Amino acid sequence: MALTKREIENILKNYHWMLNSIKIMREQMDDEVSSKTAMYGLDASLPRPKGNPGDPVFADVVRRSKHWKKIEQYEKKVAAIQKFIDCITDEREYEVLNWIMEGKGYRWIARHMGLSEAHIRRIKDSIVDQIFKKSQMSQTTQRTQRTQTSQTA
Repeated sequence: MALTKREIENILKNYHWMLNSIKIMREQMDDEVSSKTAMYGLDASLPRPKGNPGDPVFADVVRRSKHWKKIEQYEKKVAAIQKFIDCITDEREYEVLNWIMEGKGYRWIARHMGLSEAHIRRIKDSIVDQIFKKSQMSQTTQRTQRTQTSQTA
């Protein structure tokens, strides 16, 4: 997944709530799966009713399906950031990154770390640059591997 610097910034800013949405949706799915019961006897052999567009249950199923697609997008974005966290080696940058991923604002982080808000923003920019460079290197490596694989095949 090729990311721009702006996309990386947005994902970092939204990381906390996206991760919470993923957790909640997975919990709901587990609850729904475990609450279903199998049909036995005559009920099991009867045809199941089909939903129609005016059916509120069908509409809710469609809504949940769309929401799941959105959650899958969140999962891809979160995974893209998690893949490159290790490229941040500076302790101060790593601390700022973790607080951003926890959903804390720049002002809160600045107060917590005893730095100015402007300095926190510069650190965040450095983090975004490092993740961007690492993701670009990863994309280049993947393209090279694909090219080598296709040439040998």
